[in-house]
Amino acid sequence: MDIIAFLGIAGTAIIGSFVGLVVLLWLVGFRIIRSDRVGIVEKWWSPRGSLKDQIIALKGEAGYQPDVLRGGIHFRTPLMYKVHTMPLVTIPQGKIGYVFARDGVPLEGGQTLGRMVPGNTFQGVRFFLENGGQRGPQRQILREGTYAFNLAMFVVVTESQVYYLHMGDTVEMQTIQSMAAHLASIGGFAPVIIKGADDKTGIVTVHDGPSLPSGDIIAPAVGDKAGDPNHHN
Repeated sequence: MDIIAFLGIAGTAIIGSFVGLVVLLWLVGFRIIRSDRVGIVEKWWSPRGSLKDQIIALKGEAGYQPDVLRGGIHFRTPLMYKVHTMPLVTIPQGKIGYVFARDGVPLEGGQTLGRMVPGNTFQGVRFFLENGGQRGPQRQILREGTYAFNLAMFVVVTESQVYYLHMGDTVEMQTIQSMAAHLASIGGFAPVIIKGADDKTGIVTVHDGPSLPSGDIIAPAVGDKAGDPNHHN
């Protein structure tokens, strides 16, 4: 065998091995997610069936999965999964963010904001849903920091942008964009600061919750005791 024939066979073998490796990596779903991003997993099909009214599949059904993939190497075969790579949510220093849940228990009549789930940070979708989290705008706000949210489940509204996984629902996004514009117009992304030296007080009007008894004009204190689930300081 002359050298040219040998090189031809060797080259073909190398190319074949490379193509085979690429196909193998594709089949096993090899992917690298950067440290500043998360992967949102959408399951194409499942022997457990698909969802009807929900968005998040808590029991392995087809649909968006509750857990996100953090930065690193992951394997999710494209024969069963699609991975949407999304940015981490960042709330700048001195700003706040608002959360809109796409799944959960429906709001009750007369309720405007979803009730707070004790111990919830919105980074645990399963915890939120299994502990009575409600669909819609949330009462709990986000303080400054960086968060790894499942943006199939939560839409996060900040001063600079709206974080979400687009699902093609035009009405939903019009509602979110309208809410973001309203918050910006009233300075809703900056916390209210009352300095002790200013000798001022703040009066809060709440637009959600039970109505006051007839004749009352001041609501009772809420969350002023450490044992209260709505405790604040």
